[in-house]
Amino acid sequence: MDAKTRRDARVRRHRRVRTKIVGTAERPRLAVFRSNRHIYAQLIDDDAARTIASASDREISGGGKGKTDPAKEVGSLLAERAKAAGVERVVFDRGGRLFHGRVAALAEGAREKGLHI
Repeated sequence: MDAKTRRDARVRRHRRVRTKIVGTAERPRLAVFRSNRHIYAQLIDDDAARTIASASDREISGGGKGKTDPAKEVGSLLAERAKAAGVERVVFDRGGRLFHGRVAALAEGAREKGLHI
């Protein structure tokens, strides 16, 4: 399977999941974007079409070993920012990716800081 077909399959999965997942002001959508080098996460209120909070591994110094440790730190950083914005419950949008590796580590980091997914 070439890269274009693999990307198209991920985009199709993401579109299919997004028909069911909608972020609101009370329970925003935690959207995860994973590139080859970095991971980004943001809390989105789809009703008002605005981002409530965001975090990425570019903001974290040191990183750690591998890519999953920084992803976990991104989750905890986003959870802290969500608490400051008054958000405690979110809907997780994995972006068409498997809930595995860096995506799961980000969710685990957010849960450890008290964010309910």
